[in-house]
Formats: sequence, structure tokens, C-alpha cells
Amino acid sequence: MVQFFIIHRITESAWARPYSWARNNISDLGNAHCALQSQPAPRYICSPDHGLMNVSFVALGVLLVVGVALTGGAFLRRGRVASVARLLLAGAGVGFVVAGLAPADVNENQHVLGALFIMAGGNTGLIVAGFGMAEHVPTHLRWGTIVLGAVAITAFGLFLSGHYLGLGMGGMERVAALPLLLWALTVGVRGLPLRTGRMREAMPAARLGRTD
Repeated sequence: MVQFFIIHRITESAWARPYSWARNNISDLGNAHCALQSQPAPRYICSPDHGLMNVSFVALGVLLVVGVALTGGAFLRRGRVASVARLLLAGAGVGFVVAGLAPADVNENQHVLGALFIMAGGNTGLIVAGFGMAEHVPTHLRWGTIVLGAVAITAFGLFLSGHYLGLGMGGMERVAALPLLLWALTVGVRGLPLRTGRMREAMPAARLGRTD
């Protein structure tokens, strides 16, 4: 996840015209051609390091899918709710891969589909994950997950309807997209020691069951 923010900064710094978090979409960094865009707001896009940004999108998506697979059992209980949460969160990872492989100015339909997987599916997955967390997960993390998902999905609706509440198009898009990444980073850092601890607990049991 950290690589995304680093490469985001590197890519935006390469713009001749200053890149704006308020006026520009995240996807503008991955556009393959220099052109004046009229929708959803007029802006000139020219991203010299678009290839680097698109590689970052793909890497982020792969890491998110792998992260859900490896750490899902550390914070989600068994059952249908948890399975739906895993599916939606992994789907968001697939969305990032699609967005990276299909820049908005190359294949808009595929890119929009990827964005829907991220901001509609992924944020819904956050809400579902909050209700499907295991008993040992702290209450603040459980409710924080639900609130993040609710805020992000609301921001996505406002973004689609053109209501930016003074944040600008790019600002509202970030409220819709970044909570998922911040949550994934938080849960990943927290889940790693939990998974390691379970592996250590399993090792003595395995040795006891082994016959010499």
C-alpha cells in the first residue's frame, strides 16, 4: 500500500502543469495521452510517468487480493458474512488491476468498471467486514471499519452526482477511494503479528503430534 502513495507523489511531481488533489482524478496520473478533458470537469492532463502509475495500480491490486487471502482469517470470523466481505475486498483488488491495465483515456469502459469494483464493491466490503469481524478484534476497529465504509460509499455517491462539498472533484474522489487503502494498511499491519503468533502456537502442537 505504501508504494502507491510514494509512486503517486513521484508521478504527480513530473507534471509540467501542477497536479491538483482537488481538481484532478487519481486516474489522471495514469492517462497515456496528453489532452484537454472536459468531463466530469475541464482540465488538461499530461502525465509523463503514466506507465509507472499504472504499474502501481496493478501492484496495489495484486497486493490487496493477496492480503485479503493471507490475513482474512486473522480478523474475520467464519461464515457467510465474512465470505461476502472477502469477495468484495478481493474484488476491489481486481478493480485496481483493471484500472491499471486500462487507463481511462485508452479504455474508459473497462476503467470505469475497475473503479466500480473499488469504490462501490470495496467500500461495501468494508461495511460488511465490520459486521463480520472475529470476537478478538477490538471494538474500535470493528466500528471504525463500518464508519470508514459508510463515509467512503457516501462520498462515492456524492462524487457521481457532482456534489463535491467544496473538496473539488479530485478531493471527493479521494474521500471515496483512500479509506479502503488506509484500512487495508492498518489491518495488514495488525494482522501480521496475529498470524505469526498463530503459526508459533501451531508449531509446538505439530511437534507433539510427531512420532520419532
